[in-house]
Amino acid sequence: MISSSIFLGAIGPMQVVLIVVVILLLFGGKKIPELMRGLGSGIKEFKDASRDDVKNDEKKD
Repeated sequence: MISSSIFLGAIGPMQVVLIVVVILLLFGGKKIPELMRGLGSGIKEFKDASRDDVKNDEKKD
């Protein structure tokens, strides 16, 4: 029986390299910067929206 603690261990450098290689194979080198830009702008929009929501809640009080 395989212990579940094996799967809960920290991610090592070899696992990170493997994940990067798989992402490169799936999306290709030209598509990755576009995906990262989209991810960054999505995170920025989420932060802006959450800040606006907090400010609106404070104004109501």
